[in-house]
Amino acid sequence: MPKPYPKEFRDDVVRVAENRELGVTVEQIANDFGVHPMTLTKWLARSRATRQAAESGALSPGDRDAELRELRQRNRLLEQEVEVLRRAAAYLGQAHLPKRFYPLVTELAADGIPVTVTCRVLKLSRQPYYRWLKQPITNADRVEAYRANALFDAHQDDAEFGHRLLADEARDAGESMADRTAWRICRDNGWWSAFGKKRSRNGKKAGPPVHDDLCAVVDETGRIRHEFTADGPNRLWLTDITEHRTGEGKLYLCAVKDVFANKIVGYSIDSRMKSSLAVRALENAVQMRGDVAGCVIHSDRGSQFRSRKFLRAISRHRMVGSMGRVGAAGDNAAMESFFSLLQKNVLNRRSWATRDELRIAIVTWIERTYNRRRRQAALGRLTPVEFEAIMSTPAALAA
Repeated sequence: MPKPYPKEFRDDVVRVAENRELGVTVEQIANDFGVHPMTLTKWLARSRATRQAAESGALSPGDRDAELRELRQRNRLLEQEVEVLRRAAAYLGQAHLPKRFYPLVTELAADGIPVTVTCRVLKLSRQPYYRWLKQPITNADRVEAYRANALFDAHQDDAEFGHRLLADEARDAGESMADRTAWRICRDNGWWSAFGKKRSRNGKKAGPPVHDDLCAVVDETGRIRHEFTADGPNRLWLTDITEHRTGEGKLYLCAVKDVFANKIVGYSIDSRMKSSLAVRALENAVQMRGDVAGCVIHSDRGSQFRSRKFLRAISRHRMVGSMGRVGAAGDNAAMESFFSLLQKNVLNRRSWATRDELRIAIVTWIERTYNRRRRQAALGRLTPVEFEAIMSTPAALAA
C-alpha cells in the first residue's frame, strides 16, 4: 500500500491548483507535481468542503470535541500565565529584597505551574535555571564575585582606569586575576574607561558540531575537500536553510536534496526559522522516500540542525548525521548551488508582496521545473526524476 503524501506537500499542491492561471488544467498541475489527477481532484474537493464548513461554522462531533479540548488547554495555560505575571509583579514590588527570578520559578513550580510556562512568560532560559537549582552558588561564582567587587571598587575610585590598571589595583587588594579575566568582567558589567570606546556584543559564535564531517576527504596535497557523490538513492542527503524578504516579512525554506539524482526530496516553508522547520523538512523527505536507514544527512552548523529535536528525528529514522565547518560554504557546496539557482530563477525575479505568493512560486519551481523539467549536465542531460527512474529500474529488475 503506498504511503500517504506529507500534509505540507498536499497543502502546497492544493494552493497551487486553486491559484492557477486561466487555461491551466488540474491535470497539468497534477502532472507537474507527480500525482494522479483524480488524487488532486479529491484534495481540491476536500479543501473546498473544509473551507465551506469553516465559513458556515458547522463542525463534526469529533472536531467539536477536539476544539473543546484545545480551548480548555488554552484557558488553563492563560490562567497559569496570568498567575505568573501577578506573582512576578508582587515579587518585584517588594522593597529591600534582591530581585532574583529563579526562587520565584521554584515557588511557582511548587504551586503547580510548570517551569516551562514560567520561563517563557518571564523570558528566562530553562537550562541556567536547572543548573542554579542544582547548585545555587558555585565556587567559581564566589571567586568571580570577589574579583568583580575588587574591580568595581577600583573603578569607583578612578573611572579613567582601563581594565589593565583595574586588574593591577585588584591584585594589590588581594584578588589575583589575569588581564584578560579583568577585561571580561569589566565587559560583562559595562565598566569602561571614561576615555575608552564602549563596545557592544553583536556577533554570535556558532556552536560545536554534533556530528563528524563524513563528506570530507584529504587529497594528495593535504588539503581538505568535500565529495558529494552517491551510488544510489537515499545514500547521501544534503540540507540547508535559505531566506527571502516579502512585503509581510521574511520567508524561510529548508530543503533536503538527494545527491544521487540531485533531486529535492523534501522541503518545508515557514515564516520563522526554528528547529521545527528543519524537522518538518526531514520528516517530509522520509515520508516521500520510505526506508532511509543508514542514509547520511549532511548540513552546516546551524542551530536548527544541532537542536535536540533534529537529532532525535535523525536517530528515529536510523540515519547518520554529518556536519561541516563554520563559515565554509564549500562544505555544503552542492546545496548552496541549488539555493543559488532558486535565487536567480525565483526569488530575485521580482518583489513579493505576500508570503503565500512567494511560497506558491517556490514549490512550483521545485516540483515542476527543477525536479521534472530542468536537465542537468551531471546527469547526462536528464532531469532528476528521469535520472532516478532510469538508474533505479535496473537495480529493481536485478533484485
